[in-house]
Amino acid sequence: MKASLSKKTKFIFITGGVLSSLGKGLSAASIGSLLESRGLTVTFQKLDPYINVDPGTMNPFQHGEVYVTNDGAETDLDMGHYERFTNAVMGKKNNYTSGRIYYSVIMKERRGEYLGGTVQVIPHITDEIKEAIVQLDGCADVAIIEIGGTVGDIEGLPFIEAIRQLRTDLGREYTLFIHLTLVPYIKTAGEVKTKPTQHSVKELLASGIQPDILMCRTEGSLTEELKKKIALFCNVDANAVISAVDVESIYELPLKLRQEGVDDRILEKLGIWTGSPNLEPWEQLVRRIKNPKGTVTIGITGKYVDLKESYKSLHEALIHGGIANETNVALQYISADGLEDGTDLEKLDNCDAILVPGGFGSRGMEGKIQAVTYARERKIPFFGICLGMQLAVVEFARNIAKIEGAHSVEFNPATPHPVIYLMTEWFDFRTGKIEKRDQHSDMGGTLRLGAYPCILKPGTFAHTAYGREEISERHRHRYEFNNSYRARLEEAGLIVSGASPDNSLVEIIELADHPWFLGCQFHPEFRSKPMQPHPLFRDFIRAAINHKKGGKV
Repeated sequence: MKASLSKKTKFIFITGGVLSSLGKGLSAASIGSLLESRGLTVTFQKLDPYINVDPGTMNPFQHGEVYVTNDGAETDLDMGHYERFTNAVMGKKNNYTSGRIYYSVIMKERRGEYLGGTVQVIPHITDEIKEAIVQLDGCADVAIIEIGGTVGDIEGLPFIEAIRQLRTDLGREYTLFIHLTLVPYIKTAGEVKTKPTQHSVKELLASGIQPDILMCRTEGSLTEELKKKIALFCNVDANAVISAVDVESIYELPLKLRQEGVDDRILEKLGIWTGSPNLEPWEQLVRRIKNPKGTVTIGITGKYVDLKESYKSLHEALIHGGIANETNVALQYISADGLEDGTDLEKLDNCDAILVPGGFGSRGMEGKIQAVTYARERKIPFFGICLGMQLAVVEFARNIAKIEGAHSVEFNPATPHPVIYLMTEWFDFRTGKIEKRDQHSDMGGTLRLGAYPCILKPGTFAHTAYGREEISERHRHRYEFNNSYRARLEEAGLIVSGASPDNSLVEIIELADHPWFLGCQFHPEFRSKPMQPHPLFRDFIRAAINHKKGGKV
């Protein structure tokens, strides 16, 4: 199938070489921000080579965070970078995996759509990939496509072949290849080595792709001599060799890439004319980050504290809350297992506020409940997100409402008092349909996913933060607040400050006799941006500042 465009969106393809975790996602997001600063509109797509249909059922230790979009897609964490750095809104069409591509092709074969033909990687798999990419035509002026993994990976070859074909199908004026590689500094030799980049480009050339721009991840800026050497051996223009230097804050990256002129090269090669970029908002942001008026320490109690990528959006949202308050946020990750066995309890003493994030599974659960009790009894600002909110309800039910044995059926299916339970059906306000599930449903794609509306109660922490009555936030969970216990818990002092429009789904809970204690069923971190900090994170950090000062919120 030869792909074609009807609305003439330009496509940038970003590949990576040498090794993973070089920062393709951040590079793509930064390029998008630079193009937006010039008045262009951008969209993104991440193509992941793994066989999982989506990352929803993957272990966070292997994959990192699962990022949820408005339409309920469970996607790669790079979607978060794209949304935080630009005005683009991601959805199901912005993230594809090999599993999703193969699944679609196999279903077409089962339906007989290939008319009895032999189904092969080329052309059927590559055509499916091309179709997924070209559907972005018309969504924006420029579509930035990131190919996951590293050039040379077996599972990534169909994606590389598909974008090679697209260069032929669409032409050079509509396609651009950027290759991100590593230029390491060998300390013992005192030299910067270009050979890994040369071999990476050689591998890409073997697949039929000549990169137009090279972005070289390096500790410091490359000299002109090194750029010329790389250009000579990799067959690119010297001014198309870009230093992608290490930065203190990821939000410096757009400014650093602008200094290298990457946006100029992109526009030149794609034949796009724009005015000069307006980077004043990014410059102001970096100044605020680098000149804080103070520091607060936030204790984060979770299971995945050894892999910070598991809480990537949460980490960034807390930083955003600090930016809004001109405060540096120091994150103290505390193992829930350590709290459970008592080895890490003293770490809570040094925290100005405590946050219990989302998660799945029973391990460390009682340790998280101890963190809730600690924050409630000592009047330390507390923020519970998703599971954190549910465990705050369990802790309140047990210790304040005196409901002995109160628990979540996720952890104790035989609990006599399931204050958190598996809701088997609910109304989806987006589709206007009743959604159903039970304990036998598939794990993947059966959670309450995506954006849902919520009505706030006036005079509460939540209403004060948002400044309005109705909000919409993104969800990713299977268990819910059990309304059978709502009246009893409210009588004991629990405040339901946010609920669905039909009042059937409890979304936010608070405590009145506390400086700042709030739990929400949704994931507010997915809507926070450095220049538009989420109101709950802004007020949570403000509460931490006031607690540290010994004052009141």
